[in-house]
Amino acid sequence: MVACVSGHVADIANLVCLPWLGHTPCCGARRKVTHVVIIGAGGGGLAAAAQLARAGLDVTVLEAHIYAGGSAGTFFHQGYRFDAGATLAGGFAPGAPLDWIGKQFEIDWQVKLAERAMQVHLPDGVQVTRWTDVERWQEERQAAFGHAVEDFWLWQESTADLLWDFALRSPNWPPQNWKDLAGLSRVSLGWLLNSHGARGSSFVPGMLKDAITPLSSRLPHNPHLRQFVDGQLLIAAQATSESANALYSSAALDLSRQGVGHIEGGMGALADKLVEAVRRYGGEVRFRQEVDAVKRMANGLYEVATRQGKNYRADQVIFNLPPANIVELLGEGTPKGFQKKQTIPADGWGAFMVYAGVDEDFLPDDTALHHQVLVEEPFAEGNSVFLSLGPSWDQKRAPSGKRALTISTHTNLDEWWHLFEYDRRAYEQLKSEYTQRLLSAAEAALPGIGKAAELVLPGTPVTFQRFTRRQRGWVGGFPQTHLLRAWGPRISKDLWMVGDSIFPGQSFPAVALGGVRVANSLLAELNRSVVFRESPLEQASI
Repeated sequence: MVACVSGHVADIANLVCLPWLGHTPCCGARRKVTHVVIIGAGGGGLAAAAQLARAGLDVTVLEAHIYAGGSAGTFFHQGYRFDAGATLAGGFAPGAPLDWIGKQFEIDWQVKLAERAMQVHLPDGVQVTRWTDVERWQEERQAAFGHAVEDFWLWQESTADLLWDFALRSPNWPPQNWKDLAGLSRVSLGWLLNSHGARGSSFVPGMLKDAITPLSSRLPHNPHLRQFVDGQLLIAAQATSESANALYSSAALDLSRQGVGHIEGGMGALADKLVEAVRRYGGEVRFRQEVDAVKRMANGLYEVATRQGKNYRADQVIFNLPPANIVELLGEGTPKGFQKKQTIPADGWGAFMVYAGVDEDFLPDDTALHHQVLVEEPFAEGNSVFLSLGPSWDQKRAPSGKRALTISTHTNLDEWWHLFEYDRRAYEQLKSEYTQRLLSAAEAALPGIGKAAELVLPGTPVTFQRFTRRQRGWVGGFPQTHLLRAWGPRISKDLWMVGDSIFPGQSFPAVALGGVRVANSLLAELNRSVVFRESPLEQASI
């Protein structure tokens, strides 16, 4: 038995076709081919491209750089492959986001799952290992923080289970019109009644409170616990417990349970797998195509022009870019409502990076591949750093006998740009100071690393703008201080946005989920089928 889905014939036992707010054209029906141009080959843009190409649309992805992934890409330098920004991949557990994405697009991630998500070093020297095994993690946290705070972790895990299940249902959040609101209501009702029954209903009062309060309202008085949580939230929610939304924080703290893993070649290999999927479904991905203008023509189509002299026509345009970059490309054609929004938040972060090559003989046996070192409060600006080592088994990441090491810290954008524009000598001096600050902090995890580093390559927010094209080097999306912080993806009837500025926010699995959600919304506007190989409504809770 077969089903016609977006012009493809598929085994109905393996493919579920769900009509979405409109008529689904029947097999053989002639219809206008919709041309979609997606600007940026990050995780969100590529996931949207794969979903749309699989539905039969004509899809072209334009990427300015020579590799895919954006801030989650991997670049080559002097024999090393360094992860540009994001260095830790999660979401591979059964039913978790990347597991689901892999099933949708027939991707074998070829991931090696990790036993340790990371080693966290608290300011007083206490070390906490984030085990991916649930029981080991429970034992570890009780040893580090005591049994008295276990209720906090039980709340976190139970709430995160509900939120991940909700996110997999592609909710239209935040709703931008009545159709979105109706769809969101339907998804929410099914989420509560069908998947969780009484358990979900019993959580509603507490979840409503968590939706409008910071995580600090949930935290017991325990200095070690607060420091640990603040450090984790800073890298996962771009805010600490005093301001991070409690509901969002429950999912942000859930990393170790989501299945952390490593892929040969680095983080960029995730994007490469999605590029393969887009092309397998008939879409195009073109590199070295930097878009410099998007204009609406008299016939209603959009012309997407690149610095390389190419022009692409599109019925629909999806921007895998931060809002400020979108405004720059649209120019006077930017919708007024979009243009008035604050495109780079005052509390948004940049990153200072150190990319280092180290001798493998220097590293302790069985050292964790990821470390968070909390030096002192307030965290950021070198007072908290994140370290990632390339696996010893990954021969693509470094020359023989060497390992690639990435160290990063959150940093304020304004000071870097002020010095870069008005005092280059002070800019270079600050860059040197931060390099030493990060290497010094890393000593807590890898003693002697400063002397062992044979290659040291620093990067500032200015560097990030140059290589990722993200305006002013803003990374990580909006700090998740309230649930309406994320933007809606619809810019206008024919213009859309994906990436870390929309729900569910930052991280490769999150932006990929967001990309599929936007693709589904676009298909709904076109009265086309939303296609799932395995319905998210059948996913088991994590």
